Amino acid sequence: MRTLTKLDAPSRETTDLDDATTRVREEQRGRIKGDGPLARDAQPHTAVSHQHAQAHESAVKHVTGRAAYIDDLKAPADCLHLALGLSPVAHGRLTRLDLDKVRAIPGVVDVVGFHDVPGHTDIGPVFPGDPIFVDEAISYAGQVLFAVAAESHRAAREAVQAAVVEIDEQPASLDPVAAAERGEFVRPTHVQQSGDLEQALAEAAHVIEAEQFVGGQEHFYLEGQACLVQPTEDEGVIVHTSNQHPSETQKLVAEVLGIPFHAVTVEVRRMGGGFGGKETQASPWACIAALVARRTGRATRVRLPRAEDMRVTGKRHPFHNRYRLGIDAAGVIQGGEITVIGDCGYSPDLSEAIVDRAMFHSDNVYSLGAARVTGHRARTHTASNTAFRGFGGPQGMMVIEAAMDEIARRIGEDPLTVRKRNFYRPGRQTTHYGQQVDQIALLEELVEQLEASSDYWARRQTITAFNAESPVIKRGLALTPVKFGISFTAKHLNQAGALLHVYTDGSVQINHGGTEMGQGLHTKICQVVARELGLDLATVRITATRTDKVPNTSPTAASSGADLNGQAARDACVRLKQRLFDFAHEHLYTDQGLDREDMRLEAGHLVAGHGESERRIPWGELVQAAYLNRISLSEKGFYATPLIHYDRATGQGRPFYYYAFGAAVAEVSVDTLTGEYQVDRVDILHDVGDSLNPAIDLGQVEGGFIQGMGWLTSEELKWNEAGRLLSDGPATYKIPTFGDLPPVFNVQLLEGHPNSMASIYRSKAVGEPPFMLGMAVWSALRDALASLADYREAPRLDTPATPERVLLAAEALRARHSDWPPVGRSDTP
Repeated sequence: MRTLTKLDAPSRETTDLDDATTRVREEQRGRIKGDGPLARDAQPHTAVSHQHAQAHESAVKHVTGRAAYIDDLKAPADCLHLALGLSPVAHGRLTRLDLDKVRAIPGVVDVVGFHDVPGHTDIGPVFPGDPIFVDEAISYAGQVLFAVAAESHRAAREAVQAAVVEIDEQPASLDPVAAAERGEFVRPTHVQQSGDLEQALAEAAHVIEAEQFVGGQEHFYLEGQACLVQPTEDEGVIVHTSNQHPSETQKLVAEVLGIPFHAVTVEVRRMGGGFGGKETQASPWACIAALVARRTGRATRVRLPRAEDMRVTGKRHPFHNRYRLGIDAAGVIQGGEITVIGDCGYSPDLSEAIVDRAMFHSDNVYSLGAARVTGHRARTHTASNTAFRGFGGPQGMMVIEAAMDEIARRIGEDPLTVRKRNFYRPGRQTTHYGQQVDQIALLEELVEQLEASSDYWARRQTITAFNAESPVIKRGLALTPVKFGISFTAKHLNQAGALLHVYTDGSVQINHGGTEMGQGLHTKICQVVARELGLDLATVRITATRTDKVPNTSPTAASSGADLNGQAARDACVRLKQRLFDFAHEHLYTDQGLDREDMRLEAGHLVAGHGESERRIPWGELVQAAYLNRISLSEKGFYATPLIHYDRATGQGRPFYYYAFGAAVAEVSVDTLTGEYQVDRVDILHDVGDSLNPAIDLGQVEGGFIQGMGWLTSEELKWNEAGRLLSDGPATYKIPTFGDLPPVFNVQLLEGHPNSMASIYRSKAVGEPPFMLGMAVWSALRDALASLADYREAPRLDTPATPERVLLAAEALRARHSDWPPVGRSDTP
C-alpha cells in the first residue's frame, strides 16, 4: 500500500511511458516534417507541464536497455583492457615487484607501476595520502601495486597472476578506538562547544551515558567503477567515466600525466548509481587508464569486477559514538558531551568533512543545551572510507536517537513524548555550532500530522497489550524525526554553472555541472528551463556533463544538485529572457505602447500586455527574428549559495543554507528466540518544500528509506583478522531486496510549506535526508526488545542490527531482568 501525495491525479501520465514516448516522437516528427516552431501551431504546448510530476528523462531508455553506460560505449577495435595487481595484505612493505613474466605473456601490451608515472604520484582529492600505485608502504588489502594493459580483459586478468610479489607483512591496525587512543589520526581532532557543560551535568536530575558502534556500508551501485579513456591528437585525453566529480577527475588526470587541465576533457552522461562512492573514488581508475592511453596511443578501458570493486574502494565510515548527557526530571536535555570516532581507513580522502558533518548532526532535531561535541578521525589499515549518502550525518544522528530511547526508559515515558519535549523550540533554537534552526513550527506540525495519519497512539496501546500476552514474538513501534543541513560544508563548493543554447528551430539545449546517477537531476533541470522559458518540456534537451562546456564544477553531492545547478540554469534563462525582451520591445512591439516590464514567456509564446491589448508572438518566430537581428541565443548562468560560513577555529557559524525535515513511523515484529524480525508497516511524511517533481521526490524518499533501513539491519561488512574484506559480493553482503519492503508502506510529501530560504522555486533537497528515516526501524527493534524488561531499559543494539545481534540483545535483557515477567506469567512458549 502506498500513498502518493501530489500524484493521484496525473498518475496515468507519469506511468504510461510508452504512450508518452509515442506522443513525444510524433511531436518531434511533426517539427521535422513541417515548418517547425516558426509556424504558429506547429509546436504543441502544455502550459503547466513542467510543474507536474514528470517521468525521468531517461526512463524509457532505462527500461528498454537503450541507456548507455560506460561499458556500453563503442570503443576502437584496438582498445586495451586493464586489470589491476592488488596487495593481498593490509599492512606491510613491498620488498620485490618483478613484472618481467607479466610483460612476456601473449596479449600484454603494457605494464605500469609507481615509477612509470610522469607527473604526480599522489592523487589525494583534498589532502595528500593516496598514491596511485604502491611504492613501498602498503596500507590496506586491495591497494594497487601495478596495472596490466592487454588486448582483452581476460588476458589482462590472467597476466596479473604472473607477477612476482614479495611483501614484508606487518600487523594491521583495524580497531579505530584503539587507533584513536594511540593518537593515530588522518586529520586533527575537531571540537564544537556551546555553554558550560560541566555545570549542566552537575545540576542535572539524571546523567545518562552509553556508547554504540555504527557499522559502515558498501555503496553497491549497479554499475561498478568503469571508464573509457581515448588519447587525443595532442598530449591530452578524453575520459568517459562513471563519476560524480568530473572536474576533480580532470585535475587529477592532468596532474598524473603532467599536462595542463585544458588538455583533459571528462564526460559523464549518466551513472548506474553512485551514492557517494564515485565522488572521489572514481578518479584513480581514470588516472591509470589515461596513463596507459598516453603511453600506448590507444584507447583504454577499465571495468572492475564486483569483488575487486568492493575490496579496493572505501565504504561509509563505521563510527564509535559515546555520550554523557544531563537531563531534568522530565527528560529534557540540559547539556553534556558527545564523542564520535570515525573509522577513516588509511588516508584522509573526505574524512575531515564527513566527521564534521557527523558532529553537525549529532543533535538531529534536539536542543543539546550546553554541549561539547568532539570528532576524531582514526586511521586504520582498510581502504580509505569515503562519501556515502548522508556524508556522516546518519552516523551522527544515531548517537542522539539512542539517547532519546535511553531517556524515555529512564523516566518511564513513551520515546515519542521525550523526543517532542527535546525538539528545538523558541528560546532554544540555536545549535551547538551556533546556527539558528528555522521552520521549527514546520517540524512540530510534520510530526503531529504523522502521529495522526499513522494512528501512533492507538497502535502503541495495541502493541503494549500484545507484548504483555506474547512470550516470544514482540512488536515494536517508533517515530523518529530528521533534520538535515543542506549545503557543502566546504564553502567554495557551493557554486554551479550552466550553459544554455537556443537553436533557430526553437529547440533548447541545456548543460550544467551536475551529474546524473539516476536521481533525476537532469529531469529537474530541464523542468526549470522549460518553466522559465514558458515551453513544453519536450522542447528542452539535456546533454552530457562535460568539463569543456561548464568548467570548475563541484561534485554532485551533499543533496545540492538541484539547488545549485537549478539556480545556475535559471540564471542563464533569466539573462537570455531579458535580452529577448529588450529586443522585442525595440523591434517587434515598436509604437504599440506596451510595457517592457510586463513581457513574459508562457505557453510557447512571448506575451505582452493584458486583455484586449495583449500581444502574442510564437516562441519560434521570436527566436528566428532575434537570430536575423544578430541577437545572441546562447547564455551562461552561475550561482553561489549566499549566507553560509563556518569558522573551524571557534567551531561556530552557519554551515547550512537551510534544513530539510522528515519523520518516519516503523512497526516491527521480533522473534526473541531466534532474533529474526520483519518490518510490518512504515509511514513517512517528508518535507521537500514546493517540490520540483513529486514523482521523482517520492522515489527518492522511498529509495532513501530502504537504503537507510538496509544500512541499519542487514548490510554487514566483515574483515578477517588480517584485514582482508570477506563480504565482497552479493553472496556475503546483503542489501535489501523486494521481499524486504514493508507490506504497508505509506509515503507522503508535506504540503503547504515552501522553503523559507530562496532556493530554486522554494523547493528543498531530497537526495540524502530520507536516508535517515531508516532509523525508525532500528528504534522500533529496540522498542520491541525493551518489552522484555517491561520497558525499563533501552538495550544496546549496535548496527547493523542483524538477527544475531538482536538475539544477543534479547538474551542479555532476559539475563538482567530475570524478575520479569511477574509471578504468574510465563516467558516460555
